[in-house]
Amino acid sequence: MREPNDPHMAASQWHNWAGDERCTPVAIEHPRSLSELAGAVADADRRGLRVRVAGSGHSFSDVACSDGLLLVLDRMGQVLDVDRAGGLVRVQGGIRIHDLSRRLQDHGLALENLGDIDVQSIAGAISTATHGTGARLGNLSSQVVALTLVLADGSTLECSPQGDPDVFAAARVGLGALGVIAEVTLRCVPAFTLHGIDAPAPLEDTLERFEELARANDHFEFFVFPHTSTALTRTNNRTERPPRPRSRVLAYASDVLLTNRAFELFCRAGRRVPRAIPTLNRIVTRLAGRRERVESSAAIFSSPRLVRFTEMEYALPRGHTVEAVRRVMDCICERGFAVPFPIEVRTVAPDDAYLSTAAGRESGFVAVHMYRGMPWEPYFGAVAEIMDSLDGRPHWGKRHFHTAATLRPRYPDWDRFAAVRARLDARGRFANAWTDRVLGAPGG
Repeated sequence: MREPNDPHMAASQWHNWAGDERCTPVAIEHPRSLSELAGAVADADRRGLRVRVAGSGHSFSDVACSDGLLLVLDRMGQVLDVDRAGGLVRVQGGIRIHDLSRRLQDHGLALENLGDIDVQSIAGAISTATHGTGARLGNLSSQVVALTLVLADGSTLECSPQGDPDVFAAARVGLGALGVIAEVTLRCVPAFTLHGIDAPAPLEDTLERFEELARANDHFEFFVFPHTSTALTRTNNRTERPPRPRSRVLAYASDVLLTNRAFELFCRAGRRVPRAIPTLNRIVTRLAGRRERVESSAAIFSSPRLVRFTEMEYALPRGHTVEAVRRVMDCICERGFAVPFPIEVRTVAPDDAYLSTAAGRESGFVAVHMYRGMPWEPYFGAVAEIMDSLDGRPHWGKRHFHTAATLRPRYPDWDRFAAVRARLDARGRFANAWTDRVLGAPGG
């Protein structure tokens, strides 16, 4: 019987979390170590196969799909080294964020900021510039201090700002186009507790005070359902108060039964009767009352996402965020789009990774979603026109309609990234239809 990482095994179909992106690679492999990973990549190179890597499949685009070798790093999820005094942790690229947070907690450490989904692999999250919210805090890739790439010939390359600053600035948000991230070293902070408050607020007041709220809180975001005038705000701030973890029963009732199961029923009803969506959205908004929690940072940051959807998100110069929200809300009403999901609004600090969506500017992020089985293209297309007019940059792991030609002017360091890509992967081994469309050919 062949081992699962046998390159000659018959490949099965792979699909992403949302279930709407699928591929059937020549082979799917699950390496267990750096040496197995390097061997698989080198063998693919000899066979002329293109290589892509799938983490947890939580990207909404075809970024991870492969027509050659698909590597799944679910067996490379170990913590390799913890330097508690220096605040550094070295991990394998396939570790899931929730596992990493739990292991860090055991050492009295934490990541300074996280998104609200913690099932992604750390390599996938940093490769697509995944982020949380916080006007003074960068995305996950900004917490990387070193990483190890497996290149097309199976060799390894240690990337750090001290070694080759160009490669490091490109590889932190490398989109899987430079090599396979085998190991990552992350900067951590002492474990901390957050005081989280979820509360409804008038939408217009929230928009007027958006910059003030973003700067006054460690973490601020809000959601707004189309056809409503209420923002569902979320503020998380550090506190010295002792954590008060919720009981399993309370957490299940709030996070699963109400936030997910009940919401899915509303979404299904809206999918069956689209004209009822405005009324349903107003009911959901009224049901979202005030909630207060004091728990560990990782527990506060993460929320289970059981309702399947697809998503598009744009990073904007932060001063354009409020205008974008207003225009999207108006567009939904004017165009008659049936949208049962809220618009999500967050902030991120600038960083210097070449293809980071927050590169070089304070950013506001506006995300739109569509429930599974409902048409998303017309709605997302209309929203994209608004975002493009406001100098938006689409999130790399989510849906968008751009090509290399339209993306290049949005990134001052696009050509520097392209030069690194041409140097590390001149033959385009780490390519697929997505990179062909979004990045173009190496050196092209």
